[in-house]
Amino acid sequence: MLMLRSKKLVGIDPRTWEHPADRAALAALRAIPGFDELLKKVLGLTSERAIRLLFLANSVKVSPTQYPRIKTMLDRVVDIFDWPSTPELFITQSPFLNAGTYGAEQPFIVLNSSMLRSLDDDELCAVIAHEMGHVMSGHALYKTMLYLLVNISLNLIPGAELLAIPIILALREWDRKSELSADRAELLAVQHEEPSYRVLMKMAGGDDLSQLNLNDFFDQAAEYENRKELIDSLHKLMNLLDKTHPFAVIRLRELKTWAISGQFQEILAGHYRRRDEAGAKHDVGKEFKQAWNAYQDDFGRSQDPLSKMAKGLGDFMNKAGENLNSAFGDIFGNDKPKD
Repeated sequence: MLMLRSKKLVGIDPRTWEHPADRAALAALRAIPGFDELLKKVLGLTSERAIRLLFLANSVKVSPTQYPRIKTMLDRVVDIFDWPSTPELFITQSPFLNAGTYGAEQPFIVLNSSMLRSLDDDELCAVIAHEMGHVMSGHALYKTMLYLLVNISLNLIPGAELLAIPIILALREWDRKSELSADRAELLAVQHEEPSYRVLMKMAGGDDLSQLNLNDFFDQAAEYENRKELIDSLHKLMNLLDKTHPFAVIRLRELKTWAISGQFQEILAGHYRRRDEAGAKHDVGKEFKQAWNAYQDDFGRSQDPLSKMAKGLGDFMNKAGENLNSAFGDIFGNDKPKD
């Protein structure tokens, strides 16, 4: 089991591995007028407590006596990241190869039961580390908001569905980008590339590795990336809009690029930001600006005909945020958010 040979990353700060596109998309979300107010209102309609109770009622909570093998993996991942607390982990019955992280004050992890049947130990460790990456980066709060907007809250507010669509689309855009950060976290925990690549192959096409070839899968990723005519770009965009994760071949390409960039090895060598150093020196505004600039630069360099259209997304999202915040203010009778 590769995890047993993993080096402990003492005091590592999650910003060490976070993808610039993740931070930029989150910065764009927070810049939407009324977004913070909307967050409070949505979470006020229900709570992470309700979601946790749902899984507590109809899933299996991992413990030393329930799925002890998974408990050992979770404890090992938490130790590698030197994280001060261990999140709860639930196994829920589902045929879909997926996992999730929910909550705000006390995030918890959910693994679908199909993961246990389809993945080997190294792959399961990679998935658990991926979800720990979400926990450490504070992603669970926004993922919970997206879950509530889609599944619960809007049903309680007549007429809000259409107004919330732009916000949901923006949350999903960030949600997909957050997966790129969590993919890096899992690589740092397992400290070997192949388990992560195998997980992506299995999520894309099944769990029989005897019928799969990693080199061919990388070729498939290149073929997808090289389709850059306008009609192809349009199809790529439309296919992705309602997805919770980037496509497997995109994640494969992004993770491989980072693995060979030198950053991965530098972190394993001990050269990384530490949590006890980050508080006094961290300039949130400056870092978000740098991340957004990197995101925009990436669009500018792209040969994809639709990438340049993304530069106009900010004005559209700002207007949508103003409309939605106004609608929620009318419904709840609250004061407008202060600047």
